[in-house]
Amino acid sequence: MAWEDMEERVALSLLYDFYGALLKENQRRMFEASVLEDYNFSEIAQEEGISRQGVYDAIKRATKQLKEYEEKLGLVARFQRQKELARQLHRELQGQQVPLEQADSWKKIYRLLGEILEEE
Repeated sequence: MAWEDMEERVALSLLYDFYGALLKENQRRMFEASVLEDYNFSEIAQEEGISRQGVYDAIKRATKQLKEYEEKLGLVARFQRQKELARQLHRELQGQQVPLEQADSWKKIYRLLGEILEEE
C-alpha cells in the first residue's frame, strides 16, 4: 500500500482524526507510522516484531474500518459541509457595510467565523 496519492493520505488522516480512537491500539500505532509518519512497511514490521504482510494487513483493516465508520456516521462529511458553509458565510460578510453602532458585534461574528475556519 503506497501512500503516493496525497489526496488519499489527507482523506485517511482526516478519517483517523475523527475515528482513530476506535481502532485497536496496534492498528493505531501501525496506521500512524505508515500514514501520518510515512514509515515503510519494513520499518514498521521491524518495530512491531511482525512480518511486512502482517503490517500491510493491519493497515488495510484499519483503513477499511475507518471508511466504514464514516459510511455509518458521516462525521467527516458533515464537518466538511459545515466548514464550507462557514467559508461561504465568511465571504458574504466580507463585503457588507456595517452600521457603526453594530461594528463590535460584527467584528465578534467575523472573529468567530475565522476561528471556525482556523484562520487568524
